Amino acid sequence: MTNSVHTNAAAAIALQNLTKTNERLGDVQNRVSTGLKVQGAKDNAAIWAIAQGQRADIGALSAVKQSLDRATSIADVALSAGESVSDLLNQLKEKVVAAKDQSLKTQSRQLLDADFKALLRAIKSAVDNAAFDGGNILNGTLTNGIRFLANADASAFVTLSGKNLTLGGSIIELSLSDSLLTMTGATTALNKLDDSITQLNAALGELGAQAKQITAHNSFVSKLMDTLESGVGNLVDADLAKESARLQALQVQQQLGAQALSIANSAPQIILSLFRGG
Repeated sequence: MTNSVHTNAAAAIALQNLTKTNERLGDVQNRVSTGLKVQGAKDNAAIWAIAQGQRADIGALSAVKQSLDRATSIADVALSAGESVSDLLNQLKEKVVAAKDQSLKTQSRQLLDADFKALLRAIKSAVDNAAFDGGNILNGTLTNGIRFLANADASAFVTLSGKNLTLGGSIIELSLSDSLLTMTGATTALNKLDDSITQLNAALGELGAQAKQITAHNSFVSKLMDTLESGVGNLVDADLAKESARLQALQVQQQLGAQALSIANSAPQIILSLFRGG
């Protein structure tokens, strides 16, 4: 190798190697600090694009889950109110059957009728207040029910059917105009009450089945989100155990590279010894 003060090939090679080591060390430090082996498109364009697409789906599924959570809350409120109405109808049955007693005095019948009307008003109150976030599927205002998101593309839905539990409606046939003051009125009220109990049980059964479907789908969406997040992690997360080992190795290489460069830079000093007198 030519000894020259103008060209130091060894120093150039040592510098190149040190620069490469520094670049690799910087990459490893970024992976260690972020926990990601693919931080952007320049790291791995294909993997980054796939991960971004999955992240978009996870965000969309988060909105789906929020919609299903709201559906669950509306269904729970409606079922609680419906069960309260069912209990009130059972209490009404006692009053109406008692009013069929022909031996009742007028005062006793009036008291039964007052209790009867109070229970009907309690049913009306339960139905009117069976709302969550403005959604009430029991008061007859939502004839088509409420649809909630079911998938990330917003192309599928789950539905909570609307039920009309208002007094004098198709399910609760009794109304405040019914009376127990006469035997005829008690007979009419009993017939309506029996029909109402049957119809209410069927309506609540349907509503309960829909609520169960929503709960199951909500659970599936949660699991799907977890699976997608795990999949994204498999694509872009760094193996920190391996990165730690690489970091230590590169730090040693960096130190050795710096030492090699120092030695190479000192080589031209040898030329001075050639010109020293004996």
